[in-house]
Amino acid sequence: MTGISRPLRVSLLAFPDAGLSTLTGIYDVLNGFRMLAGADEALPVDPPFHLEVVGARPGPVALAGGMPLVVQRAVHDVDMTDIVIAPSVLVGGAGWRSGRYPDLVAWVSRMHEAGAILCSACSGVFLLAETGLFDGQPATVHWGYAEHFSRAFPQVPLLPDRVLVVSGEREDLVTSGASMTWHDLVLYLIARHVGTTAAQAVARYFALQWHHEGLAPYIVFRGRTDHGDALIKDAQAWLEKHFAVANPVEEMVRRSGMAERTFSRRFTAATGLSPLDYAQRLRVEDAKRRLERTEVSVDEISWQVGYEDPAFFRRLFKRTTGLAPGAYRRKFRVPSFASGPQA
Repeated sequence: MTGISRPLRVSLLAFPDAGLSTLTGIYDVLNGFRMLAGADEALPVDPPFHLEVVGARPGPVALAGGMPLVVQRAVHDVDMTDIVIAPSVLVGGAGWRSGRYPDLVAWVSRMHEAGAILCSACSGVFLLAETGLFDGQPATVHWGYAEHFSRAFPQVPLLPDRVLVVSGEREDLVTSGASMTWHDLVLYLIARHVGTTAAQAVARYFALQWHHEGLAPYIVFRGRTDHGDALIKDAQAWLEKHFAVANPVEEMVRRSGMAERTFSRRFTAATGLSPLDYAQRLRVEDAKRRLERTEVSVDEISWQVGYEDPAFFRRLFKRTTGLAPGAYRRKFRVPSFASGPQA
């Protein structure tokens, strides 16, 4: 291990809102050194991590999906740990309700004060943010929960398109983004504390992936409609169905009866995007579905979504998603072995 002479103590938080698969996946990978000992020269002989599932009290706890998991130790019995990990949590339509786990939040704060690294997988940052330790520190979360998180914790700068964000003076606040980016989190912890070759070896054995391209390819664009401006909401509804027409912004302005600058200013204030940017996001989103579900050429898709210049479309698509159209299609299309029986 890099500068560590003893196994690092890792505390995985289990509580009723936690997701089972993220928690157990992290546990299995970080505990996997016991199974892989001697399988690769890059891996240490002695397990570098000692894992425990901790919670409000020992014994079984039903997690978000209803499956019970055994909490090994109550947090009030854990006086010291090196790494605290909050797994993904279920956030309902009403958003995160703070204050339900005061003992866990207080314990997390004490562990951080004593030197522990705080980590979250996906939406687990909702619980950790209640400590206040993330105020002013960049973090990431599942893009689908970004608005909920920003409303609950407006003081935390949010980067939902980032796979992993490491912040804090000691690089002691680590957050991972959407869903399976817990792969990146565990590989980061292994690389940081055991070494990069060990992280590579573990990635091979478990078939884990680094999400090198970021999360932009995964994000589904949904324009804001909770702004209360009925005229702009009507314009958005029209654009949803007519984004592929020539000059859609001009048509929206004409339909609104407003001056172009006034409409643009009002649209941007309501949605957070200019009318042109909004139309382009809708066009790219439609192109993504066509790339995923059809064999139509990129040039033809460019025309179908409203662009006569395929080169411009390709540049716009890559700037928006981080991937060229062809690379996006290869990444997200259903592979032949999963597409059902062949005739």
